[in-house]
Amino acid sequence: MATYRDSKCRLCRREGAKLFLKGDRCYTGKCAFDRRPVAPGAHGAGRKKVSEYGLQLREKQKTKRIYGVQEGQFRKYYEMADRMKGITGENMLSLLERRLDNVIYRMGIGASRAQARQLVNHAHFSVNGRTVNVPSFIVKAGDVIAVKENRKKDKYFEQIKTMKVGNMPKWLEFDPEKLEGKILALPAREDIDSQIAEHMIVELYSK
Repeated sequence: MATYRDSKCRLCRREGAKLFLKGDRCYTGKCAFDRRPVAPGAHGAGRKKVSEYGLQLREKQKTKRIYGVQEGQFRKYYEMADRMKGITGENMLSLLERRLDNVIYRMGIGASRAQARQLVNHAHFSVNGRTVNVPSFIVKAGDVIAVKENRKKDKYFEQIKTMKVGNMPKWLEFDPEKLEGKILALPAREDIDSQIAEHMIVELYSK
């Protein structure tokens, strides 16, 4: 899989929105998008009007970058969503939200999705008692996600035990003391706070 190695802040500036790719830094005055909210490059501040196709493409690129997935994988999520009952765009966002790396991020265990992805890759978690080290693993309602017993005494997770549970999505629950969470329900569209116009992505792929 291709890996983006340039500045993550450039991605936020390119998409014209805060994508929260660098965790806590995105909430401080050091955020590059807050300091210079224009597209990168010498002519970033003077870009011309974008076509309808261009807007749809940018929405797709923005969503891919928020969740940290590549084009082939993103297309598969769209195709899966299109085969499911319901609204394709909402189904696609639900699938993206149910990725294990995103769930770890939403529970507050990872400061960013990139950090959550790394934690999953390093086999720190189990799902229903079985070790899972695949960030794209799709969870379902009723699944229990926990830090493995032999990892709970790691310094990082000891710090997690003392954290206060913030604004947890209502489809999730997490107990910092037990380092264990549960999928209470599948995420609905109103549960997803990311500013994404999913209908534009559907229109792009439907052409």
